[in-house]
Amino acid sequence: MTAEQDDLAFKALTQKISRARGVSCDAYKDKCMRRRIAVRMRARGVHTYEDYSRLLDQDAHEYELLLDALTINVTKFYRNPETWNALAKPYLADLWHARRGQVRVWSAGCASGEEPYTLAVLLCETARSAGDDAATRARVDATDVDRLSLERTRAAQYPETAFTEMPAALVRRYFTAAPPRRPLPAVQRLVHILKHDLTREPPPDPPYDLIVCRNVVIYFDRPTQERLFATFADALTPNGILLLGKVETLFGPARDRLVLQEPRERIYQKPV
Repeated sequence: MTAEQDDLAFKALTQKISRARGVSCDAYKDKCMRRRIAVRMRARGVHTYEDYSRLLDQDAHEYELLLDALTINVTKFYRNPETWNALAKPYLADLWHARRGQVRVWSAGCASGEEPYTLAVLLCETARSAGDDAATRARVDATDVDRLSLERTRAAQYPETAFTEMPAALVRRYFTAAPPRRPLPAVQRLVHILKHDLTREPPPDPPYDLIVCRNVVIYFDRPTQERLFATFADALTPNGILLLGKVETLFGPARDRLVLQEPRERIYQKPV
C-alpha cells in the first residue's frame, strides 16, 4: 500500500468513527489518532485500516474499546503535588473567601476521576481551614466524553497505587481505610459527573471559578486548542483560575485575556 492509499484509508476510518460515535476525530492530531488506533489494531490482530473498519462493522463493542484508547489519561490523586499546593494557597483559598464558599469548578477531561476527587478534597480542606463546617456549597463538574471513564469515576474505587502522591493525612481524612479506597460522602457529594465532548459542546454549566484541564488539549490540533482556550476564558468568572498541564501552553487570542500567574505550574487567572 502506498502512503497516499494509507492516508485515504486512515481518513475514511476516522470519518466512519466520527459518524458512528459522534467523536470529532478531525480535532485530534493525526499522530495521536494513528497511535491510539494502532493500539487497538494490535490488540485485535488486524494490520490495515480497512480490516479494522470491517472489524468495527462486525463488533460494535470495539467502538467503546477504541474510544477508551483515544481518551486514555494516566493519572493519580494529587498528581504533581507542587501544582496542587500552589493552587490551594493562595488561589483556591482566595476564591473561597471571595465567593463565600460557593466555588464552582470544572474538571474537563476527568478520566477515571482522580482529578475531580482531588479537587473535592482541596475544597473540603479549604473549608476546614476557613473554619466552615463543610464544603456543601461548592461543586465540581467532572466531565469526559468516554463512557468507561465516567463509569470508573462513578464507581470511585481506587487501588493503593493511586494515592502515592497524595499526602497521607489527606488520604486518611477523606477516603475509606480498606482497599479499594473510596472517597467519603463529604467528598463524593461535591462531584457531579457528566458526559461532555470538549470539541463539540459548550461548557456544561458556566460560569466557573476554576477550570482544570490537564494534559488533554495537547492531543488536539492547534485550531481546536485555540477554540478550547477561548471557551475556557469565556467560561471563567472574573479572577477565575485556569489550570493546564505542565507541558501545555496557552496561545491564540485567549493568551491576551488570561494572566500567567505561575509559569511552572501553568496557573492562569482572568482579570477583573
